[in-house]
Amino acid sequence: MRLLIIAVGHKMPDWVAAGFAEYAKRMPRETRIELIELKPEKRAGGKTDSQIKEAEKERILAALPKDCELVALDERGEMPTTLALAETMKGWLSGGRDVALVIGGADGLHDDIKQRAAKLLSLSRFTLPHGLARVVLAEQLYRAVSVIHNHPYHRE
Repeated sequence: MRLLIIAVGHKMPDWVAAGFAEYAKRMPRETRIELIELKPEKRAGGKTDSQIKEAEKERILAALPKDCELVALDERGEMPTTLALAETMKGWLSGGRDVALVIGGADGLHDDIKQRAAKLLSLSRFTLPHGLARVVLAEQLYRAVSVIHNHPYHRE
């Protein structure tokens, strides 16, 4: 099973790439994390938020592997504990399908993506910069795997 983080945005600061890479390399082979960066839609030319979201939606849909479980990150989504995320991950592992966790662009995700998602997930009630959201998500996925494998990284 692959955990794909599909993120609208590129040209992130070095600390984002380093933080993400640190947690991605810690993941066990059977639950590796892969990052797919998508170019955000240009805001030039008087495009509306709706037009921008529509263009980014098309890029996201094109990047999704067939038959994957889609999880959309959204500020209004479920905000599970790490232990609840670990339980969810157990289900993903037993299902054997790839899981795509999607982080939208500056304007968020198109409603079609959120409606297609099996789950809406929120990382925090705070508004996080998209680069930081990548790092936090990668760390929480690693933490959830460590819980599943009884690794001492997570402490209660």
